[in-house]
Amino acid sequence: MQDEPIDKEDILKKLSEIKKLDYNYADGRILGSMCTEAHPFAKEVYCKFLDTNLGDPGLFKGTKYLEDEVIKSIGNLLSLDKAYGNIVTGGTEANLMAIRAARNHARKYKGIVDGEIIVPISAHFSFKKAADMLNLKIVEADLDDNYRIDVESVKDKITDKTVAIVAIAGTTELGLIDPIEEISRIAHENNIYFHVDAAFGGFSIPFLRQAGYDLPVFDFSLEGVCSITVDPHKMGLAPIPAGGIIFRKEEYLQVMAVDSPYLTVKTQSTIVGTRIGAASAATYAIMCYFGKKGYSQLACEVMDNTYLLKEGLENLGYDVVCEPELNILAFNHPEIETHEFAEKLEKLGWKVSVAKCPIAIRVVLMNHIKKSHIKELLEDLEKIY
Repeated sequence: MQDEPIDKEDILKKLSEIKKLDYNYADGRILGSMCTEAHPFAKEVYCKFLDTNLGDPGLFKGTKYLEDEVIKSIGNLLSLDKAYGNIVTGGTEANLMAIRAARNHARKYKGIVDGEIIVPISAHFSFKKAADMLNLKIVEADLDDNYRIDVESVKDKITDKTVAIVAIAGTTELGLIDPIEEISRIAHENNIYFHVDAAFGGFSIPFLRQAGYDLPVFDFSLEGVCSITVDPHKMGLAPIPAGGIIFRKEEYLQVMAVDSPYLTVKTQSTIVGTRIGAASAATYAIMCYFGKKGYSQLACEVMDNTYLLKEGLENLGYDVVCEPELNILAFNHPEIETHEFAEKLEKLGWKVSVAKCPIAIRVVLMNHIKKSHIKELLEDLEKIY
């Protein structure tokens, strides 16, 4: 920090120059991100609530009401009449809360001290963080031939130390939906906490089903599901950070609660203390703004773009890994090694990511990727081919 103040205009000029180093969603070149540009209305509302703190909700009763309404709305979307949970920083924190709830619940009611969690090989890396922080052992279940969690493998991995089973609704790499109905039944029969990571799919699957897409059930209508992660800052078009964790029962929050005597509430269950209320307010506003009809239209539009890209890739001779369920497409060049192929795309200005299971170029067709961008991408891919 310098000794003397700097003029505001000079600071803004410098920041504008530094900002140019960032990629811009609107350019349509960010192909590997599950996030997108927040809707302008959501940004506007977000700024109005910048000074709110949901870590001390008695001081911000209006903002707390908005968080409760968001949790209620998302819960209803996921077939839950009475929902419990919070708007947090993202899927990682939401998954961490779910696993912490599972561990504490198993410790209190089953006496399990050195617990294990069963996750598919395709699970997000946040579960490795959770296991590390919570002193749990990760047990990886195999995938079937369609890159979804193998049900028989899950059965084989269950022991008397299993505190949670995790399945994915919209895998990070391929956007696939695990056989959640079958896993739910297994978890319920074995009295094991079952968490569904729908950070990506949670804000599109319900709307696609409403639009007539034949997608499997993944929500609280399945009696074994205990919690679901849903990120409004992905397909919900809310500003970052806006992740969501929804619990079936209040007791899952209660087993995580610690005393907070100097605050306006006497216990706190979230990972962090200070929590900005702007994310809840912006999510509330954008959910009201779009409604189910608007979100269904958005979800269908990105699926149309996904199929457009898939058709273009196949026409050029590229190898598409699997039929997309959601708006993620993975593909390979028939002759060029994947990482080398990714470097070629990088040099052309395309920011792709490489999936590991299987190894492939991964494109997430988010709201910022338009048909014109897909046309440009296919033209460059034709040149590479």
